[in-house]
Amino acid sequence: MSSSTAFPGQSPLAETAPLSLCAREPRVPADRLVAEMVPPPRFDSVRFDTYVPDPNQPSQSEAVTVLAGFAAGLGGSHATGAGRRKWFGSKKPAAPAGPRGVYLDGGYGVGKTHLLASLWHATPAEPSLKAFGTFVELTNLVGALGFQQTVQTLSGHRLLCIDEFELDDPGDTVLVSSLLSRLVEHGVALAATSNTLPGKLGEGRFAAADFLREIQGLSAHFRPLRIDGEDYRHRGLPEAPPPYSDEQVTRAAYATPGASLDDFPGLLEHLARVHPSRYGALADELGAVCLTGVTAVPDQSTALRLVVLADRLYDREVPVLASGVPFDQLFSDEMLNGGYRKKYFRAISRLTALARDAKGLVAQ
Repeated sequence: MSSSTAFPGQSPLAETAPLSLCAREPRVPADRLVAEMVPPPRFDSVRFDTYVPDPNQPSQSEAVTVLAGFAAGLGGSHATGAGRRKWFGSKKPAAPAGPRGVYLDGGYGVGKTHLLASLWHATPAEPSLKAFGTFVELTNLVGALGFQQTVQTLSGHRLLCIDEFELDDPGDTVLVSSLLSRLVEHGVALAATSNTLPGKLGEGRFAAADFLREIQGLSAHFRPLRIDGEDYRHRGLPEAPPPYSDEQVTRAAYATPGASLDDFPGLLEHLARVHPSRYGALADELGAVCLTGVTAVPDQSTALRLVVLADRLYDREVPVLASGVPFDQLFSDEMLNGGYRKKYFRAISRLTALARDAKGLVAQ
């Protein structure tokens, strides 16, 4: 379709053709990986007092109280010096015997990332002394810098926040167990979110029993903090809008500055050629993502890549307009009942929210 194409009865479309995600192959230098270890745009302005606890879920209010105290205890000098930090209100001057981190466990949509980002913002330290990233971004940082350089880069930090903490393979288990152990030795505070209790990481995904020591070692670093509740993205809100026609999606892509337009099967093929750690850069400066021909994903590897893309688009508040099947039909029943089911439900929840955000792009 040319940039001057018009639909019947309509004025010509915008002169500038939409972007294409499939034409992007970003390269992310190591220094950018480090510099971008801050809360993503969606969570840049969140704070504890902007979190709205569900009055029917007391664990949510409790989480705010505990985390606010945790942040306050991270002031002062670094834990490797004489002025060791206090943990959870402890007044002991020496390093505590218990966990040196907090682990937010709960279902998707209860506000765990909001609370994790609020903890980052509330911690009394310069941004350069705090790091925030997803589990995928952390493992990729090790790949880019090497293990020893990553330890050196992060060891002077007051706090490391890890969002979406999930172990998908044995290599990640050993790598992250070793990394966090080294950082704890340097006095770095840890905070993480996940849909899985720390002692259950890897369950249903690989032979976790063979790596029980590493998993138990990871669990020992954290105090679990359970957060119950319903998905706030759907609490009291209407159902997600149904998919649009190819014509509506294409028209919106041409009319929206900075929008991308891609065929969904082609995008899935492209994601297989781009490392998931670059999906954030793939979404840089997008006004919207427009997709035609959305179908159920064909296999689990493809599905997991799509989950990462959904997370990065959600972080960046990029609306998603699509034709084809509804987003709640992306993953098969087998996938939704398997070891990665929580990831898939999170992706459906987030894509549904972004689909709502895209409703205004379609001419009524």
